Amino acid sequence: MRTKKKNDTLGVLARLLRDNKENIMNANRRDILSCRSAGASMLDRLKTDESKISGMIASLKLLKKMPDPENRTIYSYKHRNGLKIENRTVPFGTILIIYESRPDVTIEAAATAFKAGNKVILRGGTESRKTNIVLTKLWRRALAACGLSADYVSYLDLDRKKIKEFIKNSREPDLIIPRGGKGLIDFVKKNTDIPVIASGRGNNFLYLDKKSDLAMAAKIIINGKSRISVCNALDKVLINRDLPDLKNSLFKLTEALLSAGIAVYGDRPVCRLDKKIKEIRDDSAFAEEFLSAKIFISLVKDIDTAIDLINEYSGGHSAAIITADAKKALKFQNEVDCAAVYHNASTRFTDGGEFGSGAEIAISTQKLHFRGPIGPNELVTNKWFINGRGQIRK
Repeated sequence: MRTKKKNDTLGVLARLLRDNKENIMNANRRDILSCRSAGASMLDRLKTDESKISGMIASLKLLKKMPDPENRTIYSYKHRNGLKIENRTVPFGTILIIYESRPDVTIEAAATAFKAGNKVILRGGTESRKTNIVLTKLWRRALAACGLSADYVSYLDLDRKKIKEFIKNSREPDLIIPRGGKGLIDFVKKNTDIPVIASGRGNNFLYLDKKSDLAMAAKIIINGKSRISVCNALDKVLINRDLPDLKNSLFKLTEALLSAGIAVYGDRPVCRLDKKIKEIRDDSAFAEEFLSAKIFISLVKDIDTAIDLINEYSGGHSAAIITADAKKALKFQNEVDCAAVYHNASTRFTDGGEFGSGAEIAISTQKLHFRGPIGPNELVTNKWFINGRGQIRK
């Protein structure tokens, strides 16, 4: 597909989103009414208001400006016999995205795959069906307006049983990307032999070193909970037990968190220092992704203990260290096994747009094919192109 066709389609889609704002929000209100008993986290992901639509439009405009990831030369070699050998980027083909709650995925993730030259099959959750159908129709209008087949973006309006049959027996998708909780990811992996890129869970950790700026730390930790439904939210804070003036520092941090509307939990040593912290008596909290306005605090002996805990319990998504010691920061970033590792910054930045890759299709926590925010440059594979003049191998 030519770059101009792709970019024209993204531009038309951005205009259609702007012109159909009310239709999208009306469909979304009907979805929300059908999900009134859902938790705050799901409702936050489901809600599609003017701000969310503006975000979709901004993502499309950014993707339109980005270089085309298709047909880039990765490697070039001229054989001694004159063969010209090139390795180039090519689309995967057809990508199936299975996702929960978030209608913005219908635009942003699909546009990311489309920019890389792929066809996209979408299957959103039943809770966002009405919004997703409206958005898919806008996609198809944009494709038609630019002379492209409507098959480039389609919606799989099937129930869970039929989805299971589709991914087990279909050979149409070349790749499946499940975006959602562990249950969804496990369901997909269990029921298909099509390659899968898993957009894993969050459960992100922050380590507060004994040499650190406490005011900065509090600001970063609170920002880590600025949205509770996202996978880059912060859940755990590990504090070096040799932090100067530990009791008073913990008291100030707890006060700041509670004032921000964040419930504070901790293990027994932490709770002994500050009675306002609610105790959790077993280690299960370390592995839990909260998806709520809740932080768990624990004291650790040193940076090595913190690294071990993160590598054992986190979702492999994002982790941060707050420290004035550059050597410790580098050790942390090298040894923590997460897709994104931060020094003195919030985990909330783990996002394709924030990393300069435009919209993202997912944030992968696996090491193949790619790890971290997956933008258009990561939604291609490679192919060898060899041109000759009758050469044969002797």
